[in-house]
Amino acid sequence: MTFSEAVSTVLGKYAVFSGRAGRAEFWWWFLALLIVTAVAQLVDRGLVSPMFGYGMFSDDAIHPVSAIINLAVLLPNLGVNFRRLHDTDRSAWWILIALIPIIGILVLLYFFTQPGSRETNRFGPPPAL
Repeated sequence: MTFSEAVSTVLGKYAVFSGRAGRAEFWWWFLALLIVTAVAQLVDRGLVSPMFGYGMFSDDAIHPVSAIINLAVLLPNLGVNFRRLHDTDRSAWWILIALIPIIGILVLLYFFTQPGSRETNRFGPPPAL
């Protein structure tokens, strides 16, 4: 799966929480999200903040572009996280382990890096390659 295929798949399944997502789909989406949020932060801090009377790259400035983007990708991001856990034959409820500081994120990172099963599991057939 390529970068653009992964992003279009995740956005195409905007609020789909069932099924499975392979590692490539998940990590390409993660990279796209990282790039988009970094650019949004630069736009907010360098262009938008001065328009609202804050200094460029000020720590106390508002970030409306980042907020809008984060809200727009909330559901697709949750969906791909759930589907990635399903691919490793885990319930999506495991996402709640992230509420445990540090350890929870590390456990989720371990789960996300695990290979998915190539057979049908309780969440459906394996994702297409």
